[in-house]
Amino acid sequence: MLFNSLDFAIFLPIVFILYWFVTNSNLKLQNLLIVAASYLFYGWWDWRFLSLILFSTVVDYSVGRKLRTEENQTKRKALLWTSILVNLGFLGFFKYYNFFLDNFVSAFSFFGIDITANTLNIILPVGISFYTFQTLSYTIDVYKRRLEPTKDFIAFSAFVSFFPQLVAGPIERATHLLPQFYKKRTFDYTKAVDGMRQILWGLFKKVVIADNCAEFANQIFNNSADMNGSTLVLGAVFFTFQIYGDFSGYSDIAIGTSRLFGFDLMQNFNFPYFSRDIAEFWRRWHISLSTWFRDYLYIPLGGSRGGTWMKVRNTFIIFIVSGFWHGANWTFIVWGALNAIYFLPLLLTKNNRNNLETVAQGRYLPNFKELSLMLLTFGLTVFAWIFFRAENITHAITYISEIFSASICEVPQFTERLEALKITKLIALFLLMEWVGREGQFAIEKIGLKWNRFFRHLMYYSIILLIIWYGGKEQQFIYFQF
Repeated sequence: MLFNSLDFAIFLPIVFILYWFVTNSNLKLQNLLIVAASYLFYGWWDWRFLSLILFSTVVDYSVGRKLRTEENQTKRKALLWTSILVNLGFLGFFKYYNFFLDNFVSAFSFFGIDITANTLNIILPVGISFYTFQTLSYTIDVYKRRLEPTKDFIAFSAFVSFFPQLVAGPIERATHLLPQFYKKRTFDYTKAVDGMRQILWGLFKKVVIADNCAEFANQIFNNSADMNGSTLVLGAVFFTFQIYGDFSGYSDIAIGTSRLFGFDLMQNFNFPYFSRDIAEFWRRWHISLSTWFRDYLYIPLGGSRGGTWMKVRNTFIIFIVSGFWHGANWTFIVWGALNAIYFLPLLLTKNNRNNLETVAQGRYLPNFKELSLMLLTFGLTVFAWIFFRAENITHAITYISEIFSASICEVPQFTERLEALKITKLIALFLLMEWVGREGQFAIEKIGLKWNRFFRHLMYYSIILLIIWYGGKEQQFIYFQF
């Protein structure tokens, strides 16, 4: 069930009414309704994958209960590894089995040894990378005694399967989200209205920006061999806004929907394309995943506490693993390694904690230095996205080679250039609104509150009209494939 579908437009009000007008007097019934709604929401794609969520839920709940009473450290580690192996085993089988098999065969073929191996026709369960990491955060935090294990199976099931963020995050920590299922929720009109604003902005990002950028990004990337350098640059820029509008749009809808039900989710994107260096970019892009890898991988490996070699090693590990998390393709690994290369100079010169405040805070415009740094960081990011979008390494290298050829000086050549110009104007409007609202949680949060009632509602209705005008394509979200 897609957020930008008619199915969800019917599903959400029904669940909302049942939640606040039927089950609101009983916390357990509210949580049970969330579980039922979440399983229905997820099963809309393929009901067979519900067994994976249920099995993962039972395993981690049982491991948590056992960790509660177990004091023997060896047995505690065995319980922890049971959870890790079960969850990562599912993830590894469904997502990476064919990748490892193909590369295993290729490695032996390189040495002249032919091995016959059959790949499997495996369907990747939607969102498996997200809920796997969410359940792992629970087991790890219980093991480290940061969190008291729950006795409430229904509340834990709701935490694992919570439908607003089940498929593509934010990847919530158990320490933050799980306790919210223990508390009685009361309807908060202000929070609900704020949630609707964020849903509206998320739909604008997805339907108006991402889906339209996708039309041209796909056209250019899929036919890159016939395109000149300037056209390929446009393709990379269109994809840059496609992936941001698509993924941050999903997060906005998820966070806004959660607010309708009285829950607070963590901010997942914080205007990353206004970053002044790559370290700031990664503090602002997919925050829930970046902080997950920082807390559960980077810091346990030693973080930046050791010598230069350890800093370099840990940086490459976290970025490459992050890249591989995105998909079973060497392009993602190269994308991760490239970001590590971007990040290393900042880490080694101890400048990776600069730019912690919002750019041009309290000012209308950035100064020349800030603008230059933003453009440089944006350019590096666009270049890295080419590997993320390319079909394979060869495709990426060929694409980049043509960009750095003489044809970059030619006029862009692709069909529907006038339509692309219209979308470019929408992107400019989008960036303007993001810039004006960059000190809030999302762009129109602060903008609308500062304007009087007439102009505020004019903005909302204009956004709704744009969504209706450009809607109807019902494209899946990019991160569903991860």
